Amino acid sequence: MLAALSIRNIVLIEQLDLDFTTGLTALTGETGAGKSILMDSLGLALGARGDARLVREGADKGQVTAIFELPLDHGVFAFLSKNELEADDQLVLRRVQNNDGRTRSFINDVPVSLALLRELGQKLVEIHGQHDDRALLDITTHRSLLDAHAGLGRELGQIAKSFEQMKAARRAFDDHCKGIELIRERAGYLTHVLEELRDLDPRPNEEEELAGRRQMMMSAEKIAKDLTSAEKTLSERGGLKGLATILRKLERQPAGARELLDPVTSAIEKVLLEVSETRAEIYNALSRTRFAASDLDEAEQRLFALREAARKYKVPVVMLPEMYDKIKGELAALDANEEQLAALREAVEKTLEDYTTKADELSKKRVKAANRLDKVVEKELGPLKLEKARFITKVVSDPENGGASGYDKVVFHVRTNPGSKPGPLLQVASGGELSRFILALKVVLAANGAAPVLVFDEIDKGVGGATATAIGERLLRLSQGLQVFAITHAPQIAALADGQMKIAKNIEKVGGKEKTVTTVSSLSVKQRREEIARMLAGSTVTSEARAAADRLIRNEV
Repeated sequence: MLAALSIRNIVLIEQLDLDFTTGLTALTGETGAGKSILMDSLGLALGARGDARLVREGADKGQVTAIFELPLDHGVFAFLSKNELEADDQLVLRRVQNNDGRTRSFINDVPVSLALLRELGQKLVEIHGQHDDRALLDITTHRSLLDAHAGLGRELGQIAKSFEQMKAARRAFDDHCKGIELIRERAGYLTHVLEELRDLDPRPNEEEELAGRRQMMMSAEKIAKDLTSAEKTLSERGGLKGLATILRKLERQPAGARELLDPVTSAIEKVLLEVSETRAEIYNALSRTRFAASDLDEAEQRLFALREAARKYKVPVVMLPEMYDKIKGELAALDANEEQLAALREAVEKTLEDYTTKADELSKKRVKAANRLDKVVEKELGPLKLEKARFITKVVSDPENGGASGYDKVVFHVRTNPGSKPGPLLQVASGGELSRFILALKVVLAANGAAPVLVFDEIDKGVGGATATAIGERLLRLSQGLQVFAITHAPQIAALADGQMKIAKNIEKVGGKEKTVTTVSSLSVKQRREEIARMLAGSTVTSEARAAADRLIRNEV
């Protein structure tokens, strides 16, 4: 509920502090007393457009503070948490309007953007008046209001899940299609590269081996000369033959000398064996240094071909075999991707079918709910002097543009007179009719997502008598679950209210100068009787008017 409203230096209000109670509160006063100032002040605190002209003459700034008291489970607190704002059960909205046009916005004394203040304000208070452009007139809310009235929460949850599954399936299918398309676009090129690499047949570490062989062949003459020299040294007369002769002599010594000579003969045999093996390796190496001139050309051409391919495909030579295997795998995967695409396409069709089924069922339920809503709203229109009017909930299906809430668009239309063309509320209904249509809707939809505070500005305009009483009764019904304020000129509405405040314009003298100020005061039982009598009789209050006021207050009329 709106617990308090504090206004400083706004138009004709210098200082005003108001406390409010639950239920229905009537705000009354003579025409021009300043009810619009009160509405502008509340609107400013809720995030309405600022205006330097709102600042009282002579002041450099004006300020409005609205204090709300809400149960801790109210949805507003989730909104505050989402926006990193702390709050207990009391919520304070404050707006400062400077006389240069600039404004500042605060929620619980934390500076916030005007957009955030406005969004929060719309969740707390709905203002319905002659120029109403919010709440029930916003066609984007009509579908959710119908769904809430029909109790379609479970169906909405199911179709939202189905819609997300369908989106995910389509996204997977589209991503896979893009991947396949990229491979298809490159398939010709990849096939060409694969054929070139297959013909080239690069082997792991081939460049290193070829480079070493080429270097060896280029140095073969010198290497062969050095190897020959080494073999010659080992083959020279003297050393090796002398060792062989000595070995034979030592082997012929008596057996008793074996213990002494065996280590020597063993060492000599080892030397002779190693020299023999060394000569064999030299002969082997010499044979490898003998090659045809074409061998060097072939090695150089092969090395050039590998390096040319590496430059062409912008990879190191050592990566060519891996590149070949990769391209071969990509082309082989194209067929597998086609098979997977078929499975993904089937998933899209399956999720689309599930979504369409649920959307069709939801649409049928909405149509039935719309018919029920039309009937209950029209029952409320008769007593509000709109007995010839018709309320029409249009449910238009657009399967090509479905969403998480189905594919229906819902718009509230009205027809004010028989034979006239139905149309949106704001376009068809006049000011007074509009307020009464909204009241009828609010009574029917009171439990479906309404802001906790409702303000009706002159909803009784152009009506009186039984119609005004009917309006008051419906406002009273609304106030059983919500806090309702009614700015009214109808004594029937004021008499039904739980409480009443009077708005008045007074002339005060300050420093010898007169100034006009607007005041708002809560009325006692006696004061209410007098104010309602004034509303009945006009400027001159008679005893008959007071008696009539008593009857209205006692609900005898």
